[in-house]
Amino acid sequence: MHQTRDLGGLIFVELRDWTGVVQVVFNPAVDSRLHEQARELRSEFVVAVRGRVRRRAPENVNPRLATGEVEVVPEALELLNRSKTPPFYIAEGNEVDETLRLRYRYLDLRRPAMQANLRLRHRLLKAIRDFLDAEGFVEVETPDLTRSTPEGARDFLVPSRTNPGTFYALPQSPQLFKQLLMVGGVGRYYQIARCFRDEDLRADRQPEFTQIDLEMSFVEAEDVQDVTERMLAAAVEATVGERLALPLPRLTWAEAMDRYGSDKPDLRFGMAVADAGDLLAGLDFAPFRQALERGGTVRALAVPGAAGASRRQIDAWTELARKAGAAGLVWLGTGEELRGPLRERLERERVARLLERAGGRPGDLLLMVAGEPRQASLVLGRLRLQIAAELDLVPPGRFAAAWVTDFPLLEWNEEEGRWEAAHHPFTMPNPEDLERLESDPGSVRALSYDLVLNGYELGSGSIRIHRREVQQRLFRAIGIDEERARQRFGFLLEAFEYGAPPHGGVALGVDRIAMILAGAASLRDVIAFPKTARGADLMMGAPSEVDPGQLEELGIALRRPGPIVADHGA
Repeated sequence: MHQTRDLGGLIFVELRDWTGVVQVVFNPAVDSRLHEQARELRSEFVVAVRGRVRRRAPENVNPRLATGEVEVVPEALELLNRSKTPPFYIAEGNEVDETLRLRYRYLDLRRPAMQANLRLRHRLLKAIRDFLDAEGFVEVETPDLTRSTPEGARDFLVPSRTNPGTFYALPQSPQLFKQLLMVGGVGRYYQIARCFRDEDLRADRQPEFTQIDLEMSFVEAEDVQDVTERMLAAAVEATVGERLALPLPRLTWAEAMDRYGSDKPDLRFGMAVADAGDLLAGLDFAPFRQALERGGTVRALAVPGAAGASRRQIDAWTELARKAGAAGLVWLGTGEELRGPLRERLERERVARLLERAGGRPGDLLLMVAGEPRQASLVLGRLRLQIAAELDLVPPGRFAAAWVTDFPLLEWNEEEGRWEAAHHPFTMPNPEDLERLESDPGSVRALSYDLVLNGYELGSGSIRIHRREVQQRLFRAIGIDEERARQRFGFLLEAFEYGAPPHGGVALGVDRIAMILAGAASLRDVIAFPKTARGADLMMGAPSEVDPGQLEELGIALRRPGPIVADHGA
């Protein structure tokens, strides 16, 4: 029972199942017994109706329903199950607190929006499987109980009852297994893989998630990117009917950071960051002069049509820039009359050149940050996203994807005082930079690539190391000595000595793709049974205490038993 309208005579009932909604008309003049039965029906009761389908009169057609041109005249009605009054209204268009939705997820799944999201996810996965099958990939499942390896997040550990004191780890990804499949001659592998990471959560992250995992032998980065972007294009067209223009644009990591202040730029709109240091050299303006003298620069952002922005709005953006690390924000309104602190210091010719450099035009608002180049871009990158949201500059319904390439291989961990893998420690260094791995680790680029869509990172991939000596060099660079490498990765190093082919792959987040395509605000809206931001399952009451006998059997003693929090915030 979806909705009912009792008009005193006729009773109109909308029945809902997984295929949609249809109207049933109970008329006392046709069957008074059925009409009396219908009076007892309530929202979410489960019923079976047998009847005759007829066309509605033209004036009664309901265009909001797929079945709006027809209705059912019942001949039999059976009550299969009653329902308590639901804690929230199931029909579409009603805002419901997310904590309540997750507590009663089995009811939330009845809502039309959730039904639509699950169907979209199904079409997404089917399109991916169909595409990869046609491309000659073989679906192979890899273990969910494996050993702990460093992949950038904490592992979920599983104690072994048969080997007391030892633990399995749930896989953060099938990384090592898919590389071993390449050593095993599989050639083209894929898997819709379940992965687990014990990390701090947010709207686009869950402790357990699904990824499209694929790997190929005898390939270069361009081969993997070609297959992946064609797969994504096929999936987008199959789910939402949009066509992505291929090949996708490529940006190096340095270009993305400089132009958008982000390694996952949202390319649905313009407003790229521009370097304006050379155009402002010699200007009698202390913040710019001092930054340039220290080897820094001035970077600029043109906000379309915002020359007349209010001081209150500009002050809010200035405060955001300060929070992002800038000393301040310099602005210039380029309308018929110049506005801002530089209005009397800049001649019109230089303003025109600044606008041209920033991709703007007269009537735009120029925002400028002086300082270290990368930091200036990061600040303006944050402003770019905030302003685009505030001024509705993002075209609705558009999908803009791109590859970001040439990431740094290593990044410096200030807390631990050592280099660590920026992607993972099995990524091949760029051969052009390999000779500097020991002497200048920070300058070495990786043969890695990220696929971004609408400002989200869909996933990462790389060409992998396939030679033992290179893998050992990288291990040493990140502080893993030979003995520790042998203990933790001896199986991989040994495999590389048996004719391992060159190989590479990619892993994309299914949940994140589905979230973007569905236009959802959170991953939780495209996962049937998700966790809250604190990793809790409000419906099942997980995580929970376990029977002390189970712990004793596993040889585990709790040092500090904590209280079970029954209701975590979503």
